[in-house]
Amino acid sequence: MSEHLGPYELLSRLGAGGFGEVHLALDAEGRTVAVKVLHPHVAADVAAVSRLAREVETMRRVGGPHVAEVLDASLAGARPYLVTRYVQGRPLSAVPVPVEDLGRLASGLADALLAMHEAGVVHRDLKPANVMMTEGEPVVIDFGIASALDSLSVTASGAVVGTPGYLAPEVLEGGAAGMAADVFSFGATLAYAATGRQPYGQGPASAVAYRVVHHEPDLDGAPEWLAPLLRDCLATDPALRPTAAQIRARLDGAPVPKARRAARRKVATVAPPPREHDDLATREWRPGQERRRESVEESRARHREKIRRWWLVGSALFVSLLAAAAREPLPEVSLFLLSAFALVVVVDAGVALFSRSPFRRGRMIMDLLGVAGAVGLCLALSTFFSTFTLALFAGTALVVGIVFLVSA
Repeated sequence: MSEHLGPYELLSRLGAGGFGEVHLALDAEGRTVAVKVLHPHVAADVAAVSRLAREVETMRRVGGPHVAEVLDASLAGARPYLVTRYVQGRPLSAVPVPVEDLGRLASGLADALLAMHEAGVVHRDLKPANVMMTEGEPVVIDFGIASALDSLSVTASGAVVGTPGYLAPEVLEGGAAGMAADVFSFGATLAYAATGRQPYGQGPASAVAYRVVHHEPDLDGAPEWLAPLLRDCLATDPALRPTAAQIRARLDGAPVPKARRAARRKVATVAPPPREHDDLATREWRPGQERRRESVEESRARHREKIRRWWLVGSALFVSLLAAAAREPLPEVSLFLLSAFALVVVVDAGVALFSRSPFRRGRMIMDLLGVAGAVGLCLALSTFFSTFTLALFAGTALVVGIVFLVSA
């Protein structure tokens, strides 16, 4: 049995982080969302949760295709939670690197950074794990949460505010995390995507933090058009880093890589291949866009309509059966029941064969065998039917077949 939290039905656990667990859920209208439930030790910090509640309205002003918008929040109850757009995909930390279309990734991340900073929101924990890749586009998640929950009691209870290697040096040295710190995290995330390596290496958190403060980042392998921007974003002095608007402008003026030009030509001339059906893709929903796949509520409505059509068909067969039984009750009733069964088999197979669903060899063979068997049964029984019953059966078959094939 599924669990409910407020108006949301929790379907499955997607993951967990320093501040809470993320669940795939349905809202009251049957649309998919991501519900982040705060951990008990975080929810117990009244000051931190109050600060998050004050920041929620600001966070809800951040929008765009490259951010997972905050849709709702309930922070006063025993289980505080945030609701965001559900993004289907894999985090940047789990996809092959270096990223093939680096220009597309850089532009999307720059758009997300600009949207957050224009709304006055500081992410404070931008890193590959918080960048979801969906159909080749980056979407930033969890923005504003780390910044709003930055308090001594939360940090002391086990939540990590930031990730070594992506935290700016001024933050590691105890300074405030402002928009310049997000620019540093942006540079480190993009450097990882460009080179396939952590820009400050791996190892214990203390060793990585030391290299962030005292060493230059490892940018070997970064393309020439991007390396100067990465160096500026990863400057130790926050005053020397560009703003989000300047990053966006520099990327617009940068030469487009050959791979990216080829990708653009391909998109312009070749239709993208259809995606394979899967449950998560079926339930995906993006606010402000028309859903490409039906929601759970639409699926239920479709099944209710199918049941209604079957009821109408059953009623028509029942009336025909009564008409046949009124003439010669005993043999006609038995034969008409068999013919009605044959009709159902033929219609069901016809709908399956002529529907737009992908063919499956096993199902197609079964449908063809069902049609052959049903037709053979009808031919065998036709020698016993009266003209009146044959006319009833043929008329009913014609009406039912048209209804089902048109509505399939």
